[in-house]
Amino acid sequence: MGKSQVQGQTPTMIIPSGTDIEVDVHGQLNISTPGNLVIENSGNFGISAARREVSVQGATGRAALITRAYTHLFGAVVIFVLLEWWLFASGLAERIARPLLSVNWLYVLGAYMIVAWIASHFAHRSTSRAGQYAALMAYIMAKTVIFVPLLTMAERRAPGVIGSAGAMTVAGFAALTAIAFTTRRDFSFLRGLLLWGGIVALGLIVTALLSGFTLGPLFSVAMVGYAGAAILYDTSNILHRYRTDRYVAAALELFASVALLLWYLVRLYSRFPRSR
Repeated sequence: MGKSQVQGQTPTMIIPSGTDIEVDVHGQLNISTPGNLVIENSGNFGISAARREVSVQGATGRAALITRAYTHLFGAVVIFVLLEWWLFASGLAERIARPLLSVNWLYVLGAYMIVAWIASHFAHRSTSRAGQYAALMAYIMAKTVIFVPLLTMAERRAPGVIGSAGAMTVAGFAALTAIAFTTRRDFSFLRGLLLWGGIVALGLIVTALLSGFTLGPLFSVAMVGYAGAAILYDTSNILHRYRTDRYVAAALELFASVALLLWYLVRLYSRFPRSR
């Protein structure tokens, strides 16, 4: 962007390698840098003749990120649904669920968390587009497998409950997305609450698995709320914070939150099949 000297020496900005500079939908300049941003001979900048053009380009870049992120989210959901349908239709779901339900669930949970962490790490850090897609597919596959025992038990206990939970997941996701898009609020303040809530929830899950007690419907209700907060947080990051080339990572995080919402809605609905 051009600049004109108003008084004194012309200001010079030293930008380290890897810096991401963009203008958000509100016309604010966002600079994300891995190092120190240095301004020498700081003075006054004149108004650039290209200011409006840069703002439009920044907004366009953010709009492209949003479109791509939600397109990839839709694709991830479709792949997940088709994989689950195929596993159940072919009878493989029963073969997968039987051994998973017969072993200590801590091993299954631990293996899933390792795969999920690696996938998320590569989706966010990999400079290769193929690597990012591979990470997203690995995450979808891991999610598909870990859902099989839950869906198997839910279908046995209350046939049709999966469809009801899925419809409620879509409705909840749509409502939360509408809130984030219409208010344009930055929900980054939820990060600390989500981290703390996640640690507490994981601790309760591990304790329940070790001691043999069952986490009741109140825990599922609390986790539905947690998943809703995660969707708001992820959507806000897509609107305000994600780099415009990280739409695969954005889709992965949002897919994880939607899947979490579906998981606990299935658990909740399967406990009260007559309330559907």
